[in-house]
Amino acid sequence: MEHIYYPRGVCSREMRVEVEDGIIRRVEVKGGCDGNLKGISRLLVGMSAEEAISRMEGVRCGKKNTSCPDQLARALRECLEKPSK
Repeated sequence: MEHIYYPRGVCSREMRVEVEDGIIRRVEVKGGCDGNLKGISRLLVGMSAEEAISRMEGVRCGKKNTSCPDQLARALRECLEKPSK
């Protein structure tokens, strides 16, 4: 199931995640630190969404209370909580 998330408090503008049977199949982030987010996205493919959330949740960027990885964890959590059609 694809989920679109609009992050708050970070440089990225949109996150698209696709999770199937609890496993991350695709991650695409628009905006933000391009190379870092492409690298993170590739590392996440094939990982369980729960594992990814536990690793990224709470990561901060400088003095901000959040970061792109933290926002990506929130996107994944929303995707898992979304009722399937």
